[in-house]
Amino acid sequence: MCGITGFWNQSKQLVTDDLERLVRHMSNTLLHRGPNDSGTWINSEAGIALGHRRLAILDLSPDGHQPMISADGRYVIIFNGEIYNFLELRRQLEQLGYKFRGHSDTEVMLAAFSEWQVIKAVQSFNGMFAFALWDRQEQKLHLGRDRLGEKPLYYTWVGKTFLFASELKALRSYPDFTPEINRDALALYLRHNYIPAPYSIYKGVYKLPPASLLTVQNAASMAEPLSYWSVKSVAEAGITDPFTGSETDAIAKLDALLQNAISLRMVADVPLGAFLSGGVDSSTVVALMQAQSSQPIKTFSIGFIEDSYNEAQDAKAVAQHLGTDHTELYVTSKEAITVIPKLPTLYDEPFADSSQIPTFLVAQLAKQHVTVSLSGDGGDELFGGYNRYFWGHKIWQQFGWMPYSLKKAAAQTLIARSPEAWNKSFTNLARFLPTSLQQKNPGDKLHKLAEVLAVENPEAMYTNLVSHWKEPTALVLGASEPTTTLTNRQNWANLPDFTQQMMYLDTMTYLPDDILVKVDRASMGVSLEARVPFLDHRVVELAWQIPLEMKLRDRQSKWLLRQVLHQYVPPSLIDRPKMGFAVPIDTWLRCQLRDWAESLLDEHRLRQEGFFNPQPIRQKWAEHLSGSRNWQSYLWDVLMFQAWLEKIC
Repeated sequence: MCGITGFWNQSKQLVTDDLERLVRHMSNTLLHRGPNDSGTWINSEAGIALGHRRLAILDLSPDGHQPMISADGRYVIIFNGEIYNFLELRRQLEQLGYKFRGHSDTEVMLAAFSEWQVIKAVQSFNGMFAFALWDRQEQKLHLGRDRLGEKPLYYTWVGKTFLFASELKALRSYPDFTPEINRDALALYLRHNYIPAPYSIYKGVYKLPPASLLTVQNAASMAEPLSYWSVKSVAEAGITDPFTGSETDAIAKLDALLQNAISLRMVADVPLGAFLSGGVDSSTVVALMQAQSSQPIKTFSIGFIEDSYNEAQDAKAVAQHLGTDHTELYVTSKEAITVIPKLPTLYDEPFADSSQIPTFLVAQLAKQHVTVSLSGDGGDELFGGYNRYFWGHKIWQQFGWMPYSLKKAAAQTLIARSPEAWNKSFTNLARFLPTSLQQKNPGDKLHKLAEVLAVENPEAMYTNLVSHWKEPTALVLGASEPTTTLTNRQNWANLPDFTQQMMYLDTMTYLPDDILVKVDRASMGVSLEARVPFLDHRVVELAWQIPLEMKLRDRQSKWLLRQVLHQYVPPSLIDRPKMGFAVPIDTWLRCQLRDWAESLLDEHRLRQEGFFNPQPIRQKWAEHLSGSRNWQSYLWDVLMFQAWLEKIC
């Protein structure tokens, strides 16, 4: 795992010393991603400069140093990530006559490029990666990113200079780079709590989409990314050619494939462990790791004093059953809040998934003991774990038959009373209500139900479910929302069931742009490599072949994955309501963070900065402080932008 950056100055006016100085300055901003080694490669005749920061995981010797040149001298590479099947590829290449001086996956990549060319080579890789490959023969620069988007890569043009980097901070350090906030991307951010690819917070700066290659030849060509693999094609192929074996066959096949995916991700020349929350996904990863290890696997959990946010006791029970070497850390709200000032620098652009806080804390804990940690991310999208896959479908079944006018009338009835009034009514009736209806902030939930009801079709319902600010362009001055995967139906897969469509869209958007961003920045912020075995492309392809009824069954999510896990961990330790990796932002904003938030949301300040219409923000802030509404997600979106603006700009 590493940090990469570089530039191609096509005016060719910089001498070697200038190229070296600039690229080293850029790569030094990525020290946290690679504290063990650094390197540069310069070709002043071409105007190309490549910089690398190394977190050594495989082949800790100088033979793993980057930038690395291929044996035939044609290619120079800088690479962030891991190629898990590199030993298999190495054997194939050795049979073709290739010889290797070291034991790194980077050297195998270069030989693969030499033998099979860029596209075919990348298609042979099983891994997580972002790379820049300079072709000295063709005078072309290739950028590539892994299939699901585990590793980040940004790029832009500054005049006739092409820049790229693992993180935006490296681009900002280039002297001629002039950042300008993209208001359209800011509107997208307020809708999603992240900025979806290919956009970034800056105009003209783009994220290379997952499963893409970008080949740059000259400033006039303005190349577009080319896909070498597609979730859409995989999903459609899985529906067309589904798994036809029995349930027992499906359990055995998934078990065997996950064991192999996890085994490949346990190869490292440094200490290795796993995050363990006690949920289905992380418990499955840990169970299959322990099943293949003669020594106790090191596992890590974060606990909170607040019971409603604490999963540590569940993780501990699973760890004890499996016999892992378990480490847990209980943190107070005060300790968790100390992470917040780090977030703007850590994430480098506005990012407002509040589970970023516990994710950083568990990564920080793990780094004290290991250099690599496996994670259970991806299981929800592939095997049907999110609540919306259940109750979104259920709500539409129950209310979809109603004419739109009737649904809208029902929604208006629900919002005619304030959430506070609904809360009071539920409190007065509490002793007469079943437990299932005794909810915290029921008025807030009824208003959210009204939002979902007041839509014309399932597609609009899904958009509503995944949106924070429903009309962000009314909030961001001078903005219009650009096209995204969510809004461009041509990007949608042809699937027979809308629950499957939701799973597909989550895999295309929420997974790479929220979940994987969160994991990458939190782990790399403490120089820890996180590996995600569920995102082995073979697992993804099998998951889409599995019939939906093997994923969602008897009001239970991830049915098939649970059956695999139950072979190692009893259901009594696993089968409980999904909690999520959350923190009490709503309470913090009313108490410990109130002064900080008030400063960032000050009406005069908002008007002076000129990005937001203050009125809706101030209204939600007042309602939140009064306790009549819980607007934590909406407010956290604005606060994370404001904190980023204050710290970075």
